[in-house]
Amino acid sequence: MKLGIFTAVYAHLGLDEVLRRVSEIGFEAVEIPAHRNNGLLDIEDVLKGNNAKRLKNKVESYGLTISALSNHIEGQLVLGPHHRDTDHFFEGTPKEKVAYGTERMKKTAQAADALEIPVVVGFCGCEDWSRWFPWPADRGWEEMADKFVERWDDILNTFAKYGVKFAHEPHPKQYAYDVETSELTVKLLGGRKEWGFNFDPANLLLAGIDVVAFIQALGDRIYHVHVKDGEIVKHNVGRSGMFAHGDWQRIDRGFRFRIPGWGDVPWKRVITELRLINYDYVLSLEHEDATMSRQDGVTKAYNFLKPLIIEKPFEGRWW
Repeated sequence: MKLGIFTAVYAHLGLDEVLRRVSEIGFEAVEIPAHRNNGLLDIEDVLKGNNAKRLKNKVESYGLTISALSNHIEGQLVLGPHHRDTDHFFEGTPKEKVAYGTERMKKTAQAADALEIPVVVGFCGCEDWSRWFPWPADRGWEEMADKFVERWDDILNTFAKYGVKFAHEPHPKQYAYDVETSELTVKLLGGRKEWGFNFDPANLLLAGIDVVAFIQALGDRIYHVHVKDGEIVKHNVGRSGMFAHGDWQRIDRGFRFRIPGWGDVPWKRVITELRLINYDYVLSLEHEDATMSRQDGVTKAYNFLKPLIIEKPFEGRWW
């Protein structure tokens, strides 16, 4: 396993400064955003001329590799929602939003191939997340299945063409958000190998899921990992619940995203279970902790995680 970082936390600095900074801390890999106007990478530019090779060489000159391209924003538009909540991603009719999200996800796969990156991380979207609850539509989740299969099967054909996998990140307000719905999406897509998951334990914790149970159930489909923590704030959760509305910086939230080691994710259990399912790729730090600065949070997280990395696989019993 290698320790990497999702570079969106430093998007304001520009790619060269990001690469310099994270390599000096000790990270070995970077996950780079791919949505339009992200500040670090333009996939349209990557696909021109020899730009992909130049970018790959630049990253490697800092002793780094690219673990994944990340396109949560444009992936969201494939299934929705398509009302004003996503106008800041792309403003248009629902049909136009679907077409835009579909085109951009296909182009992200093409850019990943050009950069020799095996996986794209992102969201699959969800038409109406209220359908997870059986009121007012008791079969609402199932009724979205046809759109999910039609749209994502088409996108995954492009992923297959380029030999790239898509790692959906289970998360509230996504069609797949827990163990059961994740397993169902694999079945709906006929088990095709291009479809898998970006395991983010904090998102699963927010949904009330045992994060280790997810690893055991879907281990062969975990194509990428976010190391992000979550804190169930015991003195607040009784009044605001896990899904508190409003700003993530609210002092009275019942749940907070934290850097690893500062929340409730059992990291030794998680890393052990990942090793047992033979996951030997990148653990990508995602810093969304509203209590700490970028640099303070990143440094603290790196120092917590580095000693936990299992660097060598089991060699067989010697006793």
